[in-house]
Amino acid sequence: MPFKTIRPALLAAAVLAATTLNAHAESLASSASSAGSASSASVSHSIEGSSDSSSRAADRVAGDYRVVDVAQAPGRPGELRLTLQRLDDAGAELRLYVPAGALAQPLATGERIRARERGYGYEFRRGDAPEPFFLALHDAPQRELAPRAVTL
Repeated sequence: MPFKTIRPALLAAAVLAATTLNAHAESLASSASSAGSASSASVSHSIEGSSDSSSRAADRVAGDYRVVDVAQAPGRPGELRLTLQRLDDAGAELRLYVPAGALAQPLATGERIRARERGYGYEFRRGDAPEPFFLALHDAPQRELAPRAVTL
């Protein structure tokens, strides 16, 4: 008799655990999706070198830059186009496309931006700020971060 009463209790506990885990996973995926969309995008979507630069800026992203222009990105609603000029090569410009929400405070012309290469892509910081404001992820890691439905 005790075996028959334990089974329904175990089944009820398993259903409750699965429901709780599924709800938590959906919440986590939603949080990751909203955080990721505000502060990161793929390198191929975010970075382009100017056609008139003295070197291929997109091939050499890491370095220090000066903000030349901040504008609404043409044909990309909700995104800003940052035109950055390399400090060590005046002819090299980089265009960085970021979600408008990635900047807590507006960037000013002349402000310094630091781009650092990381294993996942590039991080962009204002001057010597402790935290990056934007991550440009190589395409493979970006695909790994894409939200997916979790089913149990």
